[in-house]
Amino acid sequence: MSVHAVEAGAIAPAIPPAATAAPRKAALASWIGSAVEYYDFFIYGAAASLIFPKLFFSPDNPQAALMLSFATFGVAYIARPFGAIGLGHIGDRFGRKRVLTFTLLLMGFSTFIIGCLPTYAQAGLLAPTLLVLARFMQGISAAGEQAGANSMTLEHAPADQRAFFTSFTLSGTQAGLILANLVFLPITALPEEQLLSWGWRIPFFLSALVVAVGFWVRRSLPETPVFEEEKAQHKEAALPVVTLFRTQSADLLRVIFAALVSVVSTIGANYVLAYAVREVKISQPTTLLVLILANVVALAAIPLWAKLADRIGRRPVFIAGSLGSAVTVWPLFWAVSTGNVPLMFVFGVLLSGVVYSAANGVWPSLYGEMFDTRVRLSGMAIGTQIGFALGGFAPTIAAAIQGSGPTGWYPVAAFVTVTCLISAFSVYTARETYRTPLHALGRR
Repeated sequence: MSVHAVEAGAIAPAIPPAATAAPRKAALASWIGSAVEYYDFFIYGAAASLIFPKLFFSPDNPQAALMLSFATFGVAYIARPFGAIGLGHIGDRFGRKRVLTFTLLLMGFSTFIIGCLPTYAQAGLLAPTLLVLARFMQGISAAGEQAGANSMTLEHAPADQRAFFTSFTLSGTQAGLILANLVFLPITALPEEQLLSWGWRIPFFLSALVVAVGFWVRRSLPETPVFEEEKAQHKEAALPVVTLFRTQSADLLRVIFAALVSVVSTIGANYVLAYAVREVKISQPTTLLVLILANVVALAAIPLWAKLADRIGRRPVFIAGSLGSAVTVWPLFWAVSTGNVPLMFVFGVLLSGVVYSAANGVWPSLYGEMFDTRVRLSGMAIGTQIGFALGGFAPTIAAAIQGSGPTGWYPVAAFVTVTCLISAFSVYTARETYRTPLHALGRR
């Protein structure tokens, strides 16, 4: 049966997702869990930009220390594809809820451990080695978090609001970023001696509290009806990853290339932060305020873009966000490079808060709807985490290709533009799925 035939008159699934009170609960649990998870993830990003180069690497070469610090940020993205394979298998074989519980606890543990680590001055090369191991564990956790939360929410959501409900996962990540930067604002205001001796550890220790909140919210969340139906009928894949590559390899490739749009996020949240502070000498609190304001705007923009995607389709909204980001990155870098703080706020909010939110808010439904229930979590996890790997190393690549002088940012902006164009073209080749019933997704 063709997709168009399914859209025209397919029979509704036996257990409609909207028939219970679970959709709102799933969306809330995804929002809070993602906020908790990505609070942990983003405090590392802020620390890698502003603090870790001074703490975990040799002070002899500050530029090399910055690049190595960015590289440790990228280590998590190396771990993500491996975590995606393992956690994707567990989620598609045994249930989404198990993955969500594991990822939350692992992220909390690894983040707390970072706050306990010795510095380079105290332990030499052992310090960055332990930092890399903890960051690797963060990557394993993040590999399953968004895919698990998106699958859980998508499969609970009402048929005509799947983009809106799944967008709460990404709103949660924005909330986590806001919380991480709000925590860092008073920390970075400390005298440097206190900041580098004990102050930087506080945000990492606070992860224990936020993880406890997230675990409490998720503990009673039910498994999705469509997964339970597949399990009851013994239709789940014995080896989801093998089934994924055999039946939906083209969709997997689409997600990998589409996920390159994540370069916008890591360049905007990490590299621009370091570039503004180190090269242009804009104060840390000012640059952090730009990030916070942009993500506050994104909290409102993401569900609005998702609502639009439920009305006109996923593809046009995502493509508009990707192409818009390809253009908007240029005036942002120009404003930063000239030290024009008011325009930095304007274009920072426009890029990260408004334009990028179109792609960021729609991809959970867009990617999830490409895959069959039997391989959905694996397809989303593996596809996004391979694509996100470039995003993770984007700050390192940017630091390496940055030129000198007032136009040194040109290669970095061009790099962001190219990745956005690739992402937009990949989604252009995908099927539109916003009117396809849940049980018919991923099937031809």
